[in-house]
Amino acid sequence: MAGNGNARRDSTGDLRLENLSKIFPEREGQGEVRAVNDVSLTISAGEFVTLLGPSGCGKTTTLRLIAGFELPTSGRILLDGKDISMQPPNKRDMSLVFQSYALFPHMTVFDNIAYGLRTAGMPRAQVQAKVNEALAQMDLEGLGERRPNELSGGQQQRVALARSLVMEPRVLLFDEPLSNLDAKLRVQMRSEIRRLQRRLNITSVYVTHDQIEAMAMSDRIVVMNAGRIEQIGTPQEVYRYPQSRFVADFIGRANFIETRVEAVDGEQVTATVLGRTVHVPMEPLPKVNDPLVAVLRPESLYITDDTAGYPAVIEQTMYLGAETEYIVQAEGQALTVIESGLSALRLFDEGQTVGLSFEDEAIHFLPQTESVAV
Repeated sequence: MAGNGNARRDSTGDLRLENLSKIFPEREGQGEVRAVNDVSLTISAGEFVTLLGPSGCGKTTTLRLIAGFELPTSGRILLDGKDISMQPPNKRDMSLVFQSYALFPHMTVFDNIAYGLRTAGMPRAQVQAKVNEALAQMDLEGLGERRPNELSGGQQQRVALARSLVMEPRVLLFDEPLSNLDAKLRVQMRSEIRRLQRRLNITSVYVTHDQIEAMAMSDRIVVMNAGRIEQIGTPQEVYRYPQSRFVADFIGRANFIETRVEAVDGEQVTATVLGRTVHVPMEPLPKVNDPLVAVLRPESLYITDDTAGYPAVIEQTMYLGAETEYIVQAEGQALTVIESGLSALRLFDEGQTVGLSFEDEAIHFLPQTESVAV
């Protein structure tokens, strides 16, 4: 965690997945389940990448393949250019922070953190120095002689993190490590983990189904669905420019409005959305009269008086303190509008006729490959 350990991490930790697949037999013994399906991904040294998706999307299996707890059916895993696909977990120079912390209940905090170092045969004085440094780094000073059951959930999570970091791995893996914490502590811990990861410059792969967690912590997000990668990008890219309806719906919240291409000029597409003609860049370019879906985030819509904007009716008003959420009826479908700041202080009545408006830049078009639910 100090000295040449950090220097090593400055130049190592490049992780590459090449056409990785994992097939399991079905429980009944007939057929198969392709849990991971031809996944390719390159993670640079020092990068924090999150695998995000719903339950059963393949993110945890992908992490277990990286860690060595599962072996791939096909494809390769390379660490700094070396094929580690068939190596056992203890030979991969990686550490995994578990969802359940996996602390030894009969051991003290100090002994839990020291366990891996002692197993590796490190001299006693060096173990003492490294564990003391880890305790200080994770704000656990004075707790070394306590047992795990004498600690809070946040303290237990820090012990689990210290136990992984003290080994100075080239890659740090996280399997939904914050899911057992309360909401306030989760916010605190995700900030601590990100701050520590940046300072140590350690390659990290983080698995979660929590979109806010992924957005707050990641350099890049890998959105997975049905064993495949749907999109890879920065938090801003996957939120602002989703490449599929699945991504738009899973990352944040979205309104989907059907429309058609009216004109194509250069890289811009012209279409009508909520009564307004908009000109929006789109790639690849569709053809005139092709069906489109306009993606509008709830916070990108705002409510005007009934003489401006597209006519809509307030169906439901939910005052949430920092923001107000509305369900409105427009174009024969329910749309969600979220107002915050000073706008959230004014409340529109249910049943009131209002107008809806938005900026052209808020629109993102997707090809209409399926019907829009209303």
